[in-house]
Amino acid sequence: MTTSTASDCSTGTGCASCGTGLQAGRAPGWPPGKAFEYLILRAFELDGATVRYPFEVTAHDSVIEQIDGAVYAGYLSCLVETKDSTAQVDVAVLAKLRTQLARRPAGTIGSVFSRMGFTRPAFALAGYFAPQTVLLWSGKEVEECLRQESIAAALLAKYRECVEEGAPKISELATLLR
Repeated sequence: MTTSTASDCSTGTGCASCGTGLQAGRAPGWPPGKAFEYLILRAFELDGATVRYPFEVTAHDSVIEQIDGAVYAGYLSCLVETKDSTAQVDVAVLAKLRTQLARRPAGTIGSVFSRMGFTRPAFALAGYFAPQTVLLWSGKEVEECLRQESIAAALLAKYRECVEEGAPKISELATLLR
């Protein structure tokens, strides 16, 4: 397998192969977690979404939040949280994002991207966040979005499914995108 470089991901020519390398736990030349974060945001950007890359929110000369990114796709405004670790995401990550969403306009949703997935308690808790919406993305879903080059459409489909089912799910994207 060819190893993608930062320039491959930044130009968009290697996003799918970069994602495959990340799924295997390799990200040469990147600080831990940053390649996955960049890959997610860049994939949205290449798919036509407006993206704000990682930023800090300050108040009274103090950093009060560090946001992995924001995505504007279709009619959705979404805060992005990415986790690229060998452990599944637990409830603390989702609770932090919910608190960040509570400070934003009501229509803002959250998306958590985890290469290794989510603990059962985290998955269960995500269904009880109303009125905030937090969508969960597994590593397999990310890989499929990169392969199909259609992450913005997947975001809209996941949101629609959450509206209809009343809770976020990790689904087969092929079914969602029909």
